[in-house]
Formats: sequence, structure tokens, C-alpha cells
Amino acid sequence: MIKKPLAAAVAASCLAVSAATLAEGPRQIDVASVFDTGNFLGAGAKYLGDEVEVASGGDIKFRVYEPGDLVPAFEVFNAVSSGAVDAGWDWMGYWAGTIPLLNLYGALPFGPTPEAFASWMWSGGGVDYIQAEYDDYNIKVLPCFVSPQETGGFYNQEINSVEDFDGLRFRISGLGARVLNKFGASTQLIPGGEIYLALERGRIDAAEFSVPQVDEVMGFEDIASYYYFPGWHQSASWFSLIMNKNVWNQYSEEQQAQMETACRSTLAWSMTSAPHRQVQALNEMQERSDIEVRRFNDATLNELKAAWEEVVAAEMEDNPEFREAYESLMAHAQLIEEWYDLQELP
Repeated sequence: MIKKPLAAAVAASCLAVSAATLAEGPRQIDVASVFDTGNFLGAGAKYLGDEVEVASGGDIKFRVYEPGDLVPAFEVFNAVSSGAVDAGWDWMGYWAGTIPLLNLYGALPFGPTPEAFASWMWSGGGVDYIQAEYDDYNIKVLPCFVSPQETGGFYNQEINSVEDFDGLRFRISGLGARVLNKFGASTQLIPGGEIYLALERGRIDAAEFSVPQVDEVMGFEDIASYYYFPGWHQSASWFSLIMNKNVWNQYSEEQQAQMETACRSTLAWSMTSAPHRQVQALNEMQERSDIEVRRFNDATLNELKAAWEEVVAAEMEDNPEFREAYESLMAHAQLIEEWYDLQELP
């Protein structure tokens, strides 16, 4: 039999251990989403929040806010960095003006597949490269969502050669914009929620945004004539949870691991729930509108790729961090490609 003083000490010790497993940081995390949670991209934040709640046994919960409810969409990064907002749900490419390396993660033209990119991100050092950059802004980053290759965008004129990009006012983001600038396109970055009006009112002539599953919710097919493929400018798109490190550091290692586990679960969800849905969404758009689905011809794609090789060469020369990460990614992707080549069936 344990004597009372000893029993009390044991009980106190157990309580201390139990307390350590409970939420040391906020039990509720306010998350400012860049995307409407009614579409696939924003729904990732909701899914992640549900997974965090399950993984933590209900000790940590997310409250996801719609774009603009806490801060404007393009101010989420700065708000999280300063601590004005606990956390954000974003597309990494939006912050490339602050961290140029994010061009690689947000929208890499002619890049590897989402599967290869995800493998590199979590098993090839991809997270380490970006976390080193985010540390300077007091942010913890968790890459939790990758979308399929995007489309080539919506147009109100045919694209039969690269000359058709000359003078085109095009909503596009990332390094792909620099490729099109070489052919005379006037490119600009517009928040997702503002693209429809810009296209409808003629402020722009064309726009790319996401995959068909998302684009159909936006209604672009009602105001555009052509829907082009492939999305040469964005082979995979990374979305992430960013959290102020002062908040992140309040959680125990166990709780941080729970959030990382929920993040990986969300990544698996994004990769498995999306691919088949794109053709279904594409078919639905064609059934209810007059949109014409087209492919860029091979000559156009070859010229775009040649221009991309010039852009990426310049980026690697100007940005050593980009060069290191890009070379690491492509070497990792090459290993995966060689494996699939060995396994290819006739």
C-alpha cells in the first residue's frame, strides 16, 4: 500500500504530466483564410481544422475566417508575421514578392507532378528550404495541401501561337507571368474574389486561377469563350498553414506533432479527392455553358518552354536559394521518373 504522502506526490506528478499534454497554447486558433471556404482551396483549411481537433483530442480547435473577415487576403502573411492574427491559410505564391523562393512552391512552370513535388516536400527537404526563409518573419509553415496541375486559363480570344499573347491583359501569377511578358503580355495578379468582375468588365482579356473544380464555382465559363489546357505555368500548387511562431512555440512537442500529423492527413486528402473531380467539373461546365475546351498547340508550348528555360536560368543566377531548392527538387523528381520508367508497361 502506498502511504498517503507518497500517494499525494504520485497524484500530483500524474496531474502535472496530464497538464503537460493539454493545450499549452490557445485552445482556439484564429485562421485567416485567403480563399473562400466554399471552394476546394478554402475547404482545405476547414478539413485541416477538423483533423487538428481529432488529433489533439479536442484540445485544439481552428476558427477559420473567410477572406477579408480579419484582414484583406493579400495582408494575411504580414498579419501572421506581426502576430495580429494567430494563423493563416494561403497559397504560397502570394508571398513571393517578400520571399522569392516561394515562386518555386506556388507556381513552377513545366515542373514535376504534384506527387513528385509532395514527395520532395516531405521526404526530400522541401520543407526545410522554406522554413529557413519563414524563420526571418517569425512564421511556422506547414505545407498541407497540393492541388493538381492547373488549367491554361480562360480566354476571350483564340491562342494559336505565342504571338497571340502580345498585348493580352492576363491575370496570372508567379514565374509564368515572366514567361508571358517575353511575348508582350500585360500580366497582373488579382485576388481570386476579384477576377470575375475584372474579366466581365473588360479590365483583363484572360485569366488563370485554379483547377476546374475551383474554376466552376467561380463561374468564369459564363464570361469567357475558351478554356485552354495544359496549365504549363503551374504543374503543382502548394497551400499551407502559416502560424505566428510565438503562438506555435506555446504548444508542447506532442501538440506540434499532432498538428503536423493533421497537416499530412490534409495533404493526403487533397491528393486523393481532387484528380477525378476535375473531369467531372469540366464536363459540368461544358453542359451548362458554351465554353470551348482547347489545347495549346505543340509549337506554342515549345516556345513557352524555351522562354521558361531563359526565365529559370536568370532566376537561378540571381537567387542562390532558388537555385539550391530548384536543383534539389528536380533531382528528386528525376529519381521518381526513373523509377516509373522502369515500371512502365507496354
